[in-house]
Amino acid sequence: MANLRQTPLTCSGHTRPVVHLDFSSVTPSGYFLISACKDGKPMLRQGDTGDWVGTFEGHKGAVWGVALNEQATRAATGAADFTGKVWDAVSGEEIHSFQHNHIVKSVNFSKDSNLLATGSNEKLVRVYDLNKPEANPTIFAGHTSGIRHVIFFRNDTHLVTCADDKTLRVWDRASGKEVQKLDFPSVPSSLEVSRDGTVITVTYGNVVSFLDSGSLRTIRNFPVPTTVNSASLHPDKSIFVCGGDDLKMYKFDYATGNEIESFKGHFGPVHCVRFSPDGELYASGSEDGTLRLWQTTVGKTYGLWKCVDGATVPTEIASPLKPVSAN
Repeated sequence: MANLRQTPLTCSGHTRPVVHLDFSSVTPSGYFLISACKDGKPMLRQGDTGDWVGTFEGHKGAVWGVALNEQATRAATGAADFTGKVWDAVSGEEIHSFQHNHIVKSVNFSKDSNLLATGSNEKLVRVYDLNKPEANPTIFAGHTSGIRHVIFFRNDTHLVTCADDKTLRVWDRASGKEVQKLDFPSVPSSLEVSRDGTVITVTYGNVVSFLDSGSLRTIRNFPVPTTVNSASLHPDKSIFVCGGDDLKMYKFDYATGNEIESFKGHFGPVHCVRFSPDGELYASGSEDGTLRLWQTTVGKTYGLWKCVDGATVPTEIASPLKPVSAN
């Protein structure tokens, strides 16, 4: 079978590097994608087409972390203006703004959307009750450097974090205590919990590591050909994708670690990659200021990809620079 050429959809509109992204779950309106950018203007898109939905206006500094709740009704952002914000993802209105004492690098919603976790350069994790936004947050302290990522997991009973102190830590929300800790040889650059909650994907140096989310024991460690900044495991755990400093997007077999394919599309290092909730595509964000959407199965008709005689032809994506009618 001849190799089909991967034709990514390019989502423009950002003016600075795209450093983080997050997908919602599948909703009655499809699924959605939010991007964090150093231009301070996080953007919401239709996940399967990349069509721009709206931009959240209000931060006064680079946005480092973004999150969508499962239903795509709420968005969260963390930024260099020392705030973590919660937005109505339908109207675009700011709902809450939580002041911190340093750059907020990571934000994450609990499954029920009632809680917001933030990780900052203060070396602290905070958990806010969005039903009582004026109440003081619960604080988890123990990291010795700035926190890169924080995620609710184990059915929201715990949090998992990674930080510049080269550790991954698990926190029990009930006790407020750190209950597990892993040390890495270099700073963990990305963190993902699989949709079924069983596998943690971590990247550090040129390694993609998969951990059992209960015991934290290593399931697999795979070296890749570049310094890797982000990796994502397919929802069915058959493959994983990653990207980093050599500008390429890699796809590997999860069972063997064998490289399946690699594609060059970005013009700068890849900072973040994530599979869509249905596993049909993966998104990447880069230093070049673009998001790209890649087909998991090249040559399949899906979203804007139309398969014609074995060749996939993407149709044009609406750019946020053009008028888009809001539904």
